Amino acid sequence: MTAAAASSSDPRQRPPFAEASPAQVRAALTAADAAAFDRQWRDVMAKATRELDLTEVLDILEAWRRVAWVTTATGADRYHTIMQAAERRRRTGERPPGAVSWSQLKADLGLTE
Repeated sequence: MTAAAASSSDPRQRPPFAEASPAQVRAALTAADAAAFDRQWRDVMAKATRELDLTEVLDILEAWRRVAWVTTATGADRYHTIMQAAERRRRTGERPPGAVSWSQLKADLGLTE
């Protein structure tokens, strides 16, 4: 039995929101993310209707399930802070104060390359 098959047979081993409906996902999002979800959901559903292909719908739902999971796990305020820091890092390339490189962290922990 594969790991995927084992995890799907026991719902307790599935990550939160793994089977969440679009409405459940939306309910877990911040107001700003819910608005973005609505726009993206409408667009992808219209495309799926035209092309008779749900692949992108399922991909979008899976991506938003992860956002819902992180939002509920960390709380909306912490999630917002994490996203701001990620955007700042993406834009500037600078690490936040006190951050260390991956190689430095491994060295600090005594791990070999």
